[in-house]
Amino acid sequence: MIDAHLHVVPPNLPGVGCLDPICEKPPDVVAGAVREAMRAAGVTAAFAMGEVSRNPADPLGINRTLHVAEMVPGLKAIGVMDPARGDDPDHLRRVEAELARGRVVALKAYLGYLHYEPAHPGYRRYYELAGRFKLPVFFHTGDTYSALAKLKYAHPLGVDEVAVDHPDCRFVLCHCGNPWLTDAAQVIYKNLNVWADLSGLVVGDGAVFSDEEHRDALSDLASSVRRAFRYSERPNRFVFGTDWPLVPIAPYRQFIASVIPSTWHQDVFEENARTLFRLDSS
Repeated sequence: MIDAHLHVVPPNLPGVGCLDPICEKPPDVVAGAVREAMRAAGVTAAFAMGEVSRNPADPLGINRTLHVAEMVPGLKAIGVMDPARGDDPDHLRRVEAELARGRVVALKAYLGYLHYEPAHPGYRRYYELAGRFKLPVFFHTGDTYSALAKLKYAHPLGVDEVAVDHPDCRFVLCHCGNPWLTDAAQVIYKNLNVWADLSGLVVGDGAVFSDEEHRDALSDLASSVRRAFRYSERPNRFVFGTDWPLVPIAPYRQFIASVIPSTWHQDVFEENARTLFRLDSS
């Protein structure tokens, strides 16, 4: 099984903090925690977000993530795009050099947290590089973890424009645009180069899945996910992710398995990600 979306370092976003205390622990402690979480859930590969970085030597904010990944078999890094530096030739040269090293499996845009729309010129060069290096681009879409974020930038409909303008790039709607799941499904239905991950739809410890007080909310969420999955008519465009450590991997896997028709479990939990990330390509 592949977890396409988790965190091992604080994202360094306005108003967000560290996400979870584990992300501030020494790298070996974080590595031990994520190894155990992956083992308990049967995850053999996982992709962890980097951080927004102003360090010229770390243009995609992946150095700390890579340090953890060295101690976790199957863990890879996703680099973070900074649209404020998308017109800086020196920065872009460093980004291109980093991509050429092959140390990232995707790029990430923190829509909403950073007040830039997907079509902002500050992202354009990143999309061109992602297309050339055959890397998917992840977008945070939907609800945010910060009162400083601006939701209009995080609506999944904004991705439709760049999907049309950059047909050679694969785009991923993180969190399936929750709570705009049907809007996200429409973007996926219309654009063959748009995918969704199912991460972060629930936040909390394992008890959230069994507590009586959360029963109705989980039922409503399950219905919304099922509707989006059907509406998109593209079961091959959804990938499993968790947003660990915001939710434990094993019970979250069980929840998603209860929502997605069993016919598509192998695809959603592994095969779709293999296609998205070109894991079987030479």
